Amino acid sequence: MAKNDFDELMSIGVDIGKDVFHLVGFDRNGQLVLRKKIKRMALAATFEELPRCVVGMEACMSAHFVSRTLRKMGFEPRIIPAIYVQPFNKGQKNDYNDAEAIAEAALRPNLKTVSEKTQEQLDLQALHRVRSRLVSRRTATMNQIRAFLIEQGITVRKSVAALRTSLQAILDNRDDEMSLRIRKLILGLQQDWIWIDKRIEMTTSEIEGVSKSEASCQRLMTIPGIGPIISTAVVAAVGNGEAYDRGRDFAAWLGLVPRQHSTGGRTILGRITKRGSRYLRMLFLQAAQVIMMRPKNWPKFSFGPWLEAAATRMQHNKLGVALAELPPEHRTLT
Repeated sequence: MAKNDFDELMSIGVDIGKDVFHLVGFDRNGQLVLRKKIKRMALAATFEELPRCVVGMEACMSAHFVSRTLRKMGFEPRIIPAIYVQPFNKGQKNDYNDAEAIAEAALRPNLKTVSEKTQEQLDLQALHRVRSRLVSRRTATMNQIRAFLIEQGITVRKSVAALRTSLQAILDNRDDEMSLRIRKLILGLQQDWIWIDKRIEMTTSEIEGVSKSEASCQRLMTIPGIGPIISTAVVAAVGNGEAYDRGRDFAAWLGLVPRQHSTGGRTILGRITKRGSRYLRMLFLQAAQVIMMRPKNWPKFSFGPWLEAAATRMQHNKLGVALAELPPEHRTLT
């Protein structure tokens, strides 16, 4: 296969798999001129023989690595959200049809693409994913301890602090109310809990260290309610935010704007779309709830008058969503 065979190559769609990639390419006339299956290890060697052109791929695992590799070789990679590829898919689902749809979508001039992540962003994103998994595992461990205690007729107040302070006293003083086997199981779960706490503290400390050294994180933390966790999560997800023209676009990507179903000149708005990053959306909503818990601090914020007025006419949860997606011009950024 020589470069001359594909001189008119305009775009290539890459369907990324774990071990195998499927390539489909179109020339300037829209004719299919490339249809090939390659191994992951042969990626660089295969593209070295192709003329430089637009290369599309769906946003998925390893897409950013592939994009960086091809960009270094002189190609123009475009990472496309899967939801924007679906309208171009023809026929039944298979790898070649997916690659063909990606190749067509990559040439659309107004199509929104995903910003290519740097290795530092991917590392930071990995830290957040590990921390999120550990927090979820800790919650599951605590819930299992509560369930075993209730089975023995022992209840604990609803809070992490209550269970943390009461558990050892229960194991020491109420062992006559539970069998030896259950007591051993709960002791084992308690040790799991302690170990998970240590892992969470270590990961959180590493994230906080990044927030102190990263200028973008420092700017984000000037916004009320934004701390090391949220600021680093935003930087890991969107970098410097150059993909968004305004704050409203970022809120739409997070899924915090109303779902629209308008027709016949009538604007019909529903619940929030919940598109985009579920993890980031959760963090922003939690930050909004924290701010709403302290009304005495509202006058200190640039959006304080808006929040005080909105609190009189909006339901609590709706107010939290509205605050979470508040455009930057209403926040203190100095």
